[in-house]
Parts: sequence; structure tokens; C-alpha cells
Amino acid sequence: MTHVKAHIAHEQYQVKIEANGNTLIADEPIDEGGLNLGFNPNELLAASLAACTSITLRMYANNKTWDLKEVHVDVDLEWDKTSNQTTINRKIELVGNLDEQQRTRLLSVANACPVHKILSNTIQVITNLKNE
Repeated sequence: MTHVKAHIAHEQYQVKIEANGNTLIADEPIDEGGLNLGFNPNELLAASLAACTSITLRMYANNKTWDLKEVHVDVDLEWDKTSNQTTINRKIELVGNLDEQQRTRLLSVANACPVHKILSNTIQVITNLKNE
């Protein structure tokens, strides 16, 4: 199980996020009233998919000893509030000496990264208030 803590105080929209001994700041852009000191929540979600895809491809290529030199992942996330429809476009660039069969296999592996699986399946969010 993954556990993440988030805390906001008086700073306008600045959120301190902690997990596994690491800390990052999330914020809203200036035009939304924030100070743009970190990724906004939608960017964090897109970044999660991009990072997981990159790591999964690197692990797989390393295990196969394939000549994958670099992976570049671009993710565009769009949420249409009117239709409540989310569209995620992911573009992957594979740099290295790979044949077409290896490239096709890596695309399949990208579609099996853990975050891709989470986002592609039913998601249930259960929210409770903590007692003070």
C-alpha cells in the first residue's frame, strides 16, 4: 500500500506532500491564485503516469539487456468538466538500437505499467473525516 500525507496551512494553495521520507510542494499557478511553487494536482497525476511508464520501460529493457538508451514520455491530461470525461494522451519516444519487435513489445509493456493499470480500471475513493 502507498501512503502519502498532504498538509496545507496559511500559504495560499501551497501543499506540503510527504511520502517515504521524501517531500515535495504542490501549488496552483498564479492565474489560479497560487504562487506556482510546485506542480498542480493535475500535473502530479500526469507526472505519476509519465514516471511510472519511464521506470517500467527502463526496468524491462534492463532485464532483457536491450539497448534502450533513453525514454521520453509526454503526457497530456484533459478533464472536460461538462461531460465529466477525462482524456490522457501519452507519447513515448524510445532512443536506442531497438528493432521493430522490441519497440512493439515496449509499447505493450508501457500499457502494463502499474499507474496505467490503476487509471484504466475502476477506481473507488473512500473518504472519512479523522477524529481530532
